[in-house]
Amino acid sequence: MADETPTSVPLPAASQPTPREDEKPDFQPPPTSSVTESDSLSITQKDEPPAPDTSEVVDSDSKVTEEPPPAPVAMEESRSLASVMQRDGSASPPVTTTEAEKSEVTGKSFAGKEDVVVAEVVKDKDEETQIQEKKVPQTLISFKEESNKVSDLLDVERKALLELKQLVQETLNTHQFTSPPPKQEEKQEVQTLQEPPKVEAESDVSTELTPPAPKEEESKAQEQEIPKKETQEEAPKEEQKDKIPADEVSIWGVPLLKDDRSDVILLKFLRARDFKVRDAFVMLKNTVKWRKEFNIDALVDEDLGDDLEKVVFMHEHDREGHPVCYNVYGEFQNKDLYLKTFSDEIKRNNFLRWRIQFLERSIRKLDFNPGGINTIFQVNDLKNSPGPGKRELRTATKQALQLLQDNYPEFVVKQVFVNAPWWHIAFYTMISPFMTQRTKSKFVFAGPAKSAVTLFKYISPEQVPIQYGGLSVDYCDCNPEFTIADAATEITLKPATKQTVEIIIYEKCIIVWELRVIGWEVSYGAEFAPDAKDQYTVIIQKPTKMAPTDEPVVSSSFKVGELGKLLLTIDNPTSKKKQFLYRKTGLFYHSDPNLLVSTVKCYSNQYLGPKDI
Repeated sequence: MADETPTSVPLPAASQPTPREDEKPDFQPPPTSSVTESDSLSITQKDEPPAPDTSEVVDSDSKVTEEPPPAPVAMEESRSLASVMQRDGSASPPVTTTEAEKSEVTGKSFAGKEDVVVAEVVKDKDEETQIQEKKVPQTLISFKEESNKVSDLLDVERKALLELKQLVQETLNTHQFTSPPPKQEEKQEVQTLQEPPKVEAESDVSTELTPPAPKEEESKAQEQEIPKKETQEEAPKEEQKDKIPADEVSIWGVPLLKDDRSDVILLKFLRARDFKVRDAFVMLKNTVKWRKEFNIDALVDEDLGDDLEKVVFMHEHDREGHPVCYNVYGEFQNKDLYLKTFSDEIKRNNFLRWRIQFLERSIRKLDFNPGGINTIFQVNDLKNSPGPGKRELRTATKQALQLLQDNYPEFVVKQVFVNAPWWHIAFYTMISPFMTQRTKSKFVFAGPAKSAVTLFKYISPEQVPIQYGGLSVDYCDCNPEFTIADAATEITLKPATKQTVEIIIYEKCIIVWELRVIGWEVSYGAEFAPDAKDQYTVIIQKPTKMAPTDEPVVSSSFKVGELGKLLLTIDNPTSKKKQFLYRKTGLFYHSDPNLLVSTVKCYSNQYLGPKDI
């Protein structure tokens, strides 16, 4: 980011002869907004006068494009931060020691943001902490999900949002979202511009040839009455037009400019275009147009079948509450499914409609209120996925990606690719230099050996499907003991070590547990040790070697008649690290087996550290 800073500094006023030609340099990618904002913050903390200059630089384009002011004012407003700092640096005699330090800091900020913090630490620690608090969100803006609350936005971002809202409001008032293409209207306007002169000429001739005055007075009276009737009829029509757009123009179930949810929608378009207001506005208009042409609202309610329900599906949430979408490309190894989906253009279009329908239904379940969860966590399983030689799949995928990029901005918080083959990682390595830092920060790749561990960084094991190393299943009568609320414990088994988990039972109950070791190749045993000294240890599960082909999850239960300890022992003889997962629950039991039991916590957990074998 620091390397991009010098290139994003606005040009001096002398190089800006016409405001419209300089619109693009003023609205640069996120580094521009961060530079102007950080510099303005450092200036306003110590010296108040420069602050209005920076805000004027940001607003210069909007003012010039709407209503051009006189030339001297435009030149003053178009001054860049470089000219402001040169002015501050030139006034050396009256400057105090703190002001000189400020000028040094602002001068070094163009070489890198870290220099600003270092220079401030030496002179004033209090001011350094204030600058750090405001600069940290800017440096991390490309590495974490940004806030959708207007109060948390930077000044530049807030102004861009207000400008975009004004453009949207003007478009709603002029009915450009709902009106048909303006080709016919232009033709009518040309005709009306050509016809009036002919009518005036005829009227002049008629007045000369018809001397009677009473007819003229009658015609004038009729002409005066006609506009009155037209104005009376047009007034209610205009009122109706003003009310219709706000109710009809909506995206993903959110009416534009109706409430705070609209700000969240507009921020997605702004971030997709690096807060370039005009580019974001064009993208929004094109999206509204495409949704009407594609008839999205009707598509959501269509029945397109369930043949692809195993290819794309939603399952639980990540650690931050985002819904998780799984894309399983290996399902297309089924030749019948592949031909049924991609064999011709009609089938590929049906697949595209199904994919958009699935995404629309998922998006409409999101929370677009400020601070709500309005993005999706995507997991892409590349195991056994068709290679780049599948032309039909490549064509359909390219078309789908283009539509999603153009019409669904900023809906993916993270893209995790699991079971990634070497060629996929190599391809990403080649194209990554052409991606922005913001886009690259969303991509995570993991090979088959580290797929489960990678997913656990973002998703709790109890919410990861069993086929991806977790404990989550479709809860039914086959597994009634555990729910998604029963959290799992993760333990990393070091090579050539034996580890024991001790569960203390302090109430009579039925203890139920389930565990798994990713890839197994370990020995597993379980026993119950009573607290009474005169009682023997009960062996529940003899130490047994578990192969990778065994059941991925082992479930067991034990009826506790006296207080004691449940010991779960895992022996890892291999030279590899292993991921060990387990969870447990307690059930009250009754003397009558027909009576239902209820869940109860009858235990406490204690983890005994690893022991060398």
